[in-house]
Amino acid sequence: MVFTLYNAPQSTCSQRVRFVFNAKKIPFNEVKLNLLKGDQLKPNYLKLNPNGVVPTLEHDGVIVIDSLVIAEYLDEVLPQASFTPESPVERARMRALMHFIDEVPAAAVRVPTFNLAFLPSFQKMSRADFVAMAESKPLRREFMLSMGQTGFPQAEMDAALARLRRTYERMDAEIEKSGGPWLLGEKISLADVAVMPALVRMDDLGMPGWLHLPRIVTWFANIRAQEAFRPTYYHGSLLSERFPHFRERARSAG
Repeated sequence: MVFTLYNAPQSTCSQRVRFVFNAKKIPFNEVKLNLLKGDQLKPNYLKLNPNGVVPTLEHDGVIVIDSLVIAEYLDEVLPQASFTPESPVERARMRALMHFIDEVPAAAVRVPTFNLAFLPSFQKMSRADFVAMAESKPLRREFMLSMGQTGFPQAEMDAALARLRRTYERMDAEIEKSGGPWLLGEKISLADVAVMPALVRMDDLGMPGWLHLPRIVTWFANIRAQEAFRPTYYHGSLLSERFPHFRERARSAG
């Protein structure tokens, strides 16, 4: 079996899939896309993924898109070191959590990410170039245009941070209910992998909003201690490693 992963080092969705590959110790070819240069919008890539986002998996000629779909696909074709519970009830709980994660923290984390990391690049563009770039994004068009070249207003930042706080509280409640240390109990699941990049991003941002929740502090330490974590977050995967201004802007925004 030959796996090729089209992804971007700093992409939170890409990081989910890299973690699954690394945990399973399965070799894969990695094609790194530069999102700021628009690699994901080039015709050859859009033929693979018409949404114009990363990641995309090519497996022996089969194309699979969407990070959580890819993660579940890998658990099915590579059942070793599975992240999916055997019980249908537990699988349903996991998928409900994954749905919440994609709806709430995965979306919320984009606001501080774009405001604090990507905005300076957009501000250097002409208005015409920025609008053309935003209009070319199949899934992010409205998001980009609402941000504009001045960034999201403080009210939107506050709302995003509030959604992230709700996430930490939901995680805390799930761990308390399951007995931990993971969201569903003793074994790490795809729900843990799904939410991992949002917390890593906020920690990188210098805005870890869960320090008052001991169970989440322990969860974060546990996931960082996983063998798959380090190869997933190779150098250049954190925004603070790519954008020198990132942490300073984050501190002032927090």
